[in-house]
Amino acid sequence: MSLARPFQIEVGDPVLARIRERVAAYRWFPEPDGGAAGWAYGTEGACLRDLQEYWLSAYDWRAAEADLNRYPHFMAEIDGLDIHFVHIIGEAGGARPLLLTHGWPGSVYEFWPAIAKLAFPSQKGGMAEDAFDLIIPSLPVYGWSGKPPRPIGQRATAALWDKLMRDVLGYQTYLAQGGDWGGMVTSWLGTNHGPGKGGCQAIHLNMIGLRPTDGTPQTEAEKNWLTSTQAAMQAEGSYFMQQATKPQTLAWALMDSPMGQLAWILEKFHGWSDLSEKSLFEVYSRDQLLTNLMIYLVNDAFATSVWYYNALFQEGGVALPEGVRCEVPTAFANYPGEKVYRAPPRSWVERAYNITRWRDMPRGGHFAAMEEPDLFVEDVCAWAREVT
Repeated sequence: MSLARPFQIEVGDPVLARIRERVAAYRWFPEPDGGAAGWAYGTEGACLRDLQEYWLSAYDWRAAEADLNRYPHFMAEIDGLDIHFVHIIGEAGGARPLLLTHGWPGSVYEFWPAIAKLAFPSQKGGMAEDAFDLIIPSLPVYGWSGKPPRPIGQRATAALWDKLMRDVLGYQTYLAQGGDWGGMVTSWLGTNHGPGKGGCQAIHLNMIGLRPTDGTPQTEAEKNWLTSTQAAMQAEGSYFMQQATKPQTLAWALMDSPMGQLAWILEKFHGWSDLSEKSLFEVYSRDQLLTNLMIYLVNDAFATSVWYYNALFQEGGVALPEGVRCEVPTAFANYPGEKVYRAPPRSWVERAYNITRWRDMPRGGHFAAMEEPDLFVEDVCAWAREVT
């Protein structure tokens, strides 16, 4: 175990030049119905061309890099693996730590729109007593974190996070939040590293990951949810099966193509976001979408990031072991734009989690902190008041 050491994001000019060259040299190919089919067949050509043009004519990685470096970054070696994290001591002044964990195809950058209001609420019209210390790590094999030679999964990540919080940073108790893979990691923190076993006091999720040991539906609502979930995965889950079963094939195909990685990731931002009232570029700026992608590109992290899916099954999947339940107080924010990973009925969730708070959100989707930062902050702060 090592102490945290300061870290600065500094990407070399040759790396940026290589990426730009590959983007500029991308060859365009036919798409169904000359593009009129929109997103029905996958990533829309017009949207992809728009982002390529912006990438080459207006996007500025150095400005994005400066924005990322606004907050203090660190590295710590934990169990032989370098873990990158952002650590912001806010108005909480060393108290009230909140661990935020991202997912795929996101990054620590997902939380950027929410950081100021979580760490320095009085500067943004909020109450100082709602402030947190924020700890935002890059998942193992993602971003600037280290890349072990074999996949590492969500249970193992939770163990690393508990050591980061307690042994490296000295927080003996903490709160944790996450969605997507962050929701799985946070769920395992609550299950395996709660009081008496670790420092996790309570958790907040915007995606339900763990399932009860007995996954047999017990009500009509549970049966209907299971049927709709299976249908959604049949329609939209091919990426999951590829990344979980043959991730390296996908890695070989896309690692040398920045535009290919953009197409793969952009489709998820389009498909998983709440676009009921706004277009994709109204929910996210082009700079946000490209900066999130660049974190994969400048770190050659796409290949290892998809290994993380295979690791889920190596660790045993999503069903809790016999007799095990996540007993720490658990809050759930149910965003309506979550199309593929829709929340189970509360009766199902309560067999796996100690649900103490459930809020059906008015809008937003899979990337909650990035899509609707104000709603995200409001709900996280309300939850924290209840558990601290």
